[in-house]
Amino acid sequence: MKSRAQSEPSCEDPIKEATVIALKRVLEPLLELMFDAGVTVQEFNKIARDRAVRIATRRVTKESGRESKSRVAIMTGLPRSEVTRILSSLDSVATAKPNQHPARRVLAAWHDNPRFLGASGAPAVLPIFGKKHSFENLVERYGAGIPVRAMLDELTQLDAIEHLEDQKIRAKARVPVMTGLTSTSIAAVGERGRDLLRTLAHNVRHNSQPLFEATALIEDGDLDMVTLVRREIAEQGTNFINGATSLLNRSQRKRNSKAVRSSRTCRLGVTIYYFQDEISASDNTAIAGRHSHRKNLRRQERKPQKAVSKQSLE
Repeated sequence: MKSRAQSEPSCEDPIKEATVIALKRVLEPLLELMFDAGVTVQEFNKIARDRAVRIATRRVTKESGRESKSRVAIMTGLPRSEVTRILSSLDSVATAKPNQHPARRVLAAWHDNPRFLGASGAPAVLPIFGKKHSFENLVERYGAGIPVRAMLDELTQLDAIEHLEDQKIRAKARVPVMTGLTSTSIAAVGERGRDLLRTLAHNVRHNSQPLFEATALIEDGDLDMVTLVRREIAEQGTNFINGATSLLNRSQRKRNSKAVRSSRTCRLGVTIYYFQDEISASDNTAIAGRHSHRKNLRRQERKPQKAVSKQSLE
């Protein structure tokens, strides 16, 4: 009789197996988002093939100095004809520029530009409309062409501003949290998700000069403390982002400086996020009471109708 170690096949490629497991974990939240947005598996398959061909082509060109459809076909496992078809089509991702969300730009300028600061250095209370020192002027400068009313509605929905009397508003947050199934919030998923995965992948490939990445995690968090923890982390995270933003702003290349026109630039950033697993009913019996129990229905047999005599109808 073979032992358990002998009966189980040995792992021929542990790196590939670990990568497949990691892909499955990464795909879970993406698939949930796909289903929420109505994206089918066939559409996802088409997107995966397109991105695979273009990324493989970029890698082959960088390594060999020339484009080779045959090598791309070998790397991706796709037919060479499909590689040719994909490369001859327009790459919509390459033409789209991932810029900062206009609402974030407006709030950042409200906190940084002296024109929109109060005497204490905090964001000033602004009238909604006006030519100077107003929310309207702020949006005209930093709102990327979005109408004032639309930006006002967006920041209100994000709970980033407070409406006061006499059509005046006050900034409540510098960093709005994008919520809801909207085009802007989904775009943020793609951009920030890509940045995080690139950082993790960079550290896997390079032993020297790793990019900073750290996680604080516990497996047995007290549910009664969750609200407090979320609030404290949001406050501390906002303070850190404010400091990081100031540091990044100081490192920007001066646009009007002739001495640095030839210097190279790169995209820099840092993201903080809080995560929490969904709580199952087995972990907390009190949660079960929040959901209404499904009522069991039983088919009721019809009672036979009494025969009506001809005499009773007369």
